[in-house]
Amino acid sequence: MSPTASRALPPEEAESDASVVRRSLHEPTDFGEIFRRHAPALHRYAARRLGSAEADDVVAETFHIAFRKRHRYDPVYPDARPWLWRIAANLIRRHHRTETRHYRALARTGVDPVMEGHADRVGERVDAASVSASLAASLAGLSKGDRDVLLLIAWGELTYEEVAAVLGIPVGTVRSRLHRARKRLRADLSTSAAHHEEVTR
Repeated sequence: MSPTASRALPPEEAESDASVVRRSLHEPTDFGEIFRRHAPALHRYAARRLGSAEADDVVAETFHIAFRKRHRYDPVYPDARPWLWRIAANLIRRHHRTETRHYRALARTGVDPVMEGHADRVGERVDAASVSASLAASLAGLSKGDRDVLLLIAWGELTYEEVAAVLGIPVGTVRSRLHRARKRLRADLSTSAAHHEEVTR
């Protein structure tokens, strides 16, 4: 089945990622279908964490590594997202300091590089900027492990089980890290909201 034919099928009938990866072992160019399916979401996720420039590099390297190691892909898993996100997560970890600087800059400017340009009205942009700045400041203060879990679920849209597979940790650890991160964010955002209300009276 060609990539074009795969795109024409309804989602419930589309060829699985595992099948595409397996086929690409004999037809390397077919691996492009995996890129087409997952690169946009992976880039949005990486851009939120590192900024657009770094995200370009992370996505390119992720798919370069995935292509080279596609013969190791476990066909038991029909969806390639956890496999790709695990590669990306390892690459993003190398940019931990860059990520923290990115959030601190966002906290100062209130400009989200992913959302910038998507809010048409001035009021919406101001509200979105305020929330983004507060969120970024809180994210900058999270530990690397807690941040990974929170953002893989919130921005990567992975399940607890998929996050566990990506990070190589038990599902119970995913739950505890997520609970701790959410508790920290709620407290930080509540404090920020109270401060904003106080200064705007």
